[in-house]
Amino acid sequence: MTNDTYIVEPFKPADAEGVSRLFSEVYGDRYPVRTVYEPDQLIAASRGGRYFPFCVHDRSGKVIGYGALNSSAPFRGIYEFVQGVVSPDCQGGGIGTLLFEFVEKYMPTLPHCEVYFGEAVCNHIHTQKAGALIKTIETGIEVDLLPGNQYGKRDDAPVRVAAVDMFRTFVPKPQVVYVPAVYDEIARYIYGGFDDSRTIRNAAGPETGTGPLTQMSVSAFESAHVARISVPVVGPDFMEQFNKEQEMLAGRDIRVIQAWLNISRPVAAAMTEELRRHGYFFGAFCPRWFDEDCVLMQRIIGDPDWDHIHLYSGRSGKILEFIRSDWKETAGTEREAPHE
Repeated sequence: MTNDTYIVEPFKPADAEGVSRLFSEVYGDRYPVRTVYEPDQLIAASRGGRYFPFCVHDRSGKVIGYGALNSSAPFRGIYEFVQGVVSPDCQGGGIGTLLFEFVEKYMPTLPHCEVYFGEAVCNHIHTQKAGALIKTIETGIEVDLLPGNQYGKRDDAPVRVAAVDMFRTFVPKPQVVYVPAVYDEIARYIYGGFDDSRTIRNAAGPETGTGPLTQMSVSAFESAHVARISVPVVGPDFMEQFNKEQEMLAGRDIRVIQAWLNISRPVAAAMTEELRRHGYFFGAFCPRWFDEDCVLMQRIIGDPDWDHIHLYSGRSGKILEFIRSDWKETAGTEREAPHE
């Protein structure tokens, strides 16, 4: 894909040195995914079958923009746009938009592609705006997701950076989702504007009788001070397992704990409500995350950095309004001192 000044095309091994220079130019040595600084590792990742990078070149051949589509969610058919970066000398020149336009055309060519996912940072609105141009739809906000020092050290730099979750369906899969009554209104608002159909049901309590036991895994990202608890199967033993995982995280330098719960069975509604009683608040609905939808619940140690959340759309603004209200009702009553 080209215009009069720039060329956007899939990554080639010859681009690796230029990509490393670009990340050093933009982030110094602070970018947490170290692969981008190691050309050999970057080339190997591009050949792994789940990571598909691409570059923007100027007419001299210099790499002045970069991004990748990565199949990183539990469901193989979701591709996430990651690592979007533009040279400081070229920012404001429409390169970010070119990257997103390339993504829209490139995604359907990738293996198993069914859903687009992006986490658009909120220290500015450019990525959110570009996502809207390719018809992605906001489904939630991950509060305090990233450390602010990745985005400069100015006096006005954020303490933490939030991200808007944005999805787009390429292959529809209508389904039933179960949410507690307290989330019925926000569920109908988010899914009512989504590009695939959902039937929303409330459940008053956990399922009775026998059922599958909970499946759960934990990933901790120490450099970002974030832990993610993934729950592809929610069973009646959920809180017992969840509390054990929380206890193991208690001694680590974690500021943000996220829980990603499959909401395809009635028991999920009861367990979502139970998390609210333990200081968790709403984050997002994530279509097809486990091939079935999930709800993202989040807990922040200390007060979230609300002041640096900048949003592009009125839809995102309404979602944030609900999230702040839910935080006040739940986690806002159990604040702890933030990490320095």
